[in-house]
Amino acid sequence: MLYETQEELLTKSKQAEGRTFGELDNSGRIYNQRAKGGLGQIVEESFFGYEVNSKSEADFSELGIELKVTPIKKNKNGTLSAKERLVLNIINYQKEVLTEFYTSSFWKKNEKLLIMFYEWIPGINRADYKIVKSHLHTYSEEDLEIIKKDWETIVTKIRAGLAHELSEADTNYLGACSKGANKSSLRTQPYSKELAMQRAFSLKQSYMTTMVRKLLSQEDLVSFTSPSELKNNSLMDVLNQRFHPYKEKSLEEIADSTGLNINYGSKSFLQEFISGLLGIRGTRLNQIEEFEKANIEVKTIRLEPNGIPKEHMSFKNIAFKEWATGDWYNSWVRRYFEETKLLFVVFQYKETERQNKNRKLYFKGITLWNMPSNEINGRLKKFWDDVKSLINSGIELTPVKQKNRVIVKNNLPKPGENGLCHIRPKARDGNDKVPLPDGRLITKQAFWLDREFIAEIVKT
Repeated sequence: MLYETQEELLTKSKQAEGRTFGELDNSGRIYNQRAKGGLGQIVEESFFGYEVNSKSEADFSELGIELKVTPIKKNKNGTLSAKERLVLNIINYQKEVLTEFYTSSFWKKNEKLLIMFYEWIPGINRADYKIVKSHLHTYSEEDLEIIKKDWETIVTKIRAGLAHELSEADTNYLGACSKGANKSSLRTQPYSKELAMQRAFSLKQSYMTTMVRKLLSQEDLVSFTSPSELKNNSLMDVLNQRFHPYKEKSLEEIADSTGLNINYGSKSFLQEFISGLLGIRGTRLNQIEEFEKANIEVKTIRLEPNGIPKEHMSFKNIAFKEWATGDWYNSWVRRYFEETKLLFVVFQYKETERQNKNRKLYFKGITLWNMPSNEINGRLKKFWDDVKSLINSGIELTPVKQKNRVIVKNNLPKPGENGLCHIRPKARDGNDKVPLPDGRLITKQAFWLDREFIAEIVKT
């Protein structure tokens, strides 16, 4: 069945909304566990009447529209988000480097996407998943400028013989996600003898979540960039332009020049500061469109006069049972640093606390950082492996008496041991505990980056 116009195709797609995959399937594929292919093939074959294929061109080639079927999920707080990134086409390292953006495999196949969203609900049969929204996605001017630069970043790395060092956090909206986790997933690359993990172009999970929030939750997100700015500037260039006028100024000086209310004791200070300097005062950080789409997480750093933060940098708490039974490829640690960019907003004291208890804090600048691939697969992976071994062999818990209390020490990695990261408590108090796989209790622990490592990243 051919669809002669875009409108005809969209009218057809709307007829799937509210229906389950079991209702759409007329091939029996949904109930055949041995049948190859997923829910997307059921929609393509049974609903749209197209023969399943793996063409290099778009699925509805006569209209230049690619079909994608992707899940959303309801979070514990009631909000909706994309369950996963939207995987597009496999990157052929040998061929992609010979193209420009508008002749690339990415653009030829994914210029226009007909996205069918369905709600994933844990514990129910996939035949009962229901399609909740069909949407024809084209890229806004702002998004397209960022995606073009993302594509250039990926291809430039391949041309430099560094396809094996590609990371999703290299880019903002368009990622190069890995496909497979073993030696059979390795591919040759044109400018290096080193084999590289097979990867596909993808729209990041954060980008898809922003789309879901706009389409299904009607949430308003605020942008701080414009298409004209992004024509000649990267997202980082624009961020630097916004923040540069305030470098080396004290918070009091910034307050005087901007009218921002500087409240050292306020937990919302960072939020007010960032949004104010970006020119979108009053906007929560999770409502800034560029940050949400690019999965940019903001971290504030307060450097001492010696250039080192007073504190290590904390992340999420450790799920010990998950760590003990999981694999590296699917671990939170690998996925987080593979997919997340950190925007460090850096302040510094010019005096020690002993020299001046009322010392002033000065704005030093910003650093947009993602962990390099060789660091992820080097020290970070070794750390993950070592911790898994410790958990499975039984973490040592040693009670130690200190004055009027007893603390329990453990043999988890400490600050400075590997120069990168460690595990230490992050709990309300010593009684705030979680179970280990062997049933014993341990004070809640979190993953931390060493403060000396952070100091090196933001050093100017």
